[in-house]
Amino acid sequence: MGSEAVGVSLSKKAQSDEARGVALDAYARVPGFYTLFRTELVLAARRRSDIVNPLLFFVTVLAMMPLGIGPEPEMLSRMAPGLIWVMALLATLLSQESLFRGDYEDGSLEQLALQPQPLYFPVLAKVLVHWLVTGVPLALLSPLLGMMLNLGAEGYWPLFVSLVLGTASLSLIGAVGAALTVALRRPGLLLALIIMPLYVPVLIFGTGTVQAALDGYSFGPQLAVLGAILAVAAALAPLASAGAIRISLEN
Repeated sequence: MGSEAVGVSLSKKAQSDEARGVALDAYARVPGFYTLFRTELVLAARRRSDIVNPLLFFVTVLAMMPLGIGPEPEMLSRMAPGLIWVMALLATLLSQESLFRGDYEDGSLEQLALQPQPLYFPVLAKVLVHWLVTGVPLALLSPLLGMMLNLGAEGYWPLFVSLVLGTASLSLIGAVGAALTVALRRPGLLLALIIMPLYVPVLIFGTGTVQAALDGYSFGPQLAVLGAILAVAAALAPLASAGAIRISLEN
């Protein structure tokens, strides 16, 4: 009797383990947001050129600016906020084209569109990873480059915070243009024409945040506007990107 009870117990345990394995396999086939985010982060880490190229562009161009406009400290200090923000915008734009390109070419983007889950979450996961590997490093490097351009010490913290908020908005807005042009072979110029006008408010308030700090004024209102832009972009841009992806796949 004892051996039979042990056998029944082992059989139930084996059935439970099998059911758990089936559930995990089903979950793996239909990934959630965390699984998608982790997968995109691993893929981004393997594509090191997509991470390094925007950073090299950002650092190299800003390092050459004193050679082009002159080494006068006052001129560099006055132009530093705008120069850093424009270069950060262009560096983000440089990496935007490849956001959905690889998934479109290997067919995984179409598979994501066919899943029962809303396409909003895969798009949001991809944009979040893009911001982590592009926008955050740009923000971390900005104080060092500001020092090189003779930016005042009171502008370092506003520059960093504004770039953290602003580059997240740039990634979200750029995802809409990347989704609209994902089916094109060479979308670079069209992508820039679509999203550059939408980048202008972020650029204005990002530069205004640093300039206000340098002039001795409160930069809270400018940061509040950047936060509001980010909130609206986080809510609407993935939806617009998902709709644009479906249109691109249908055509």
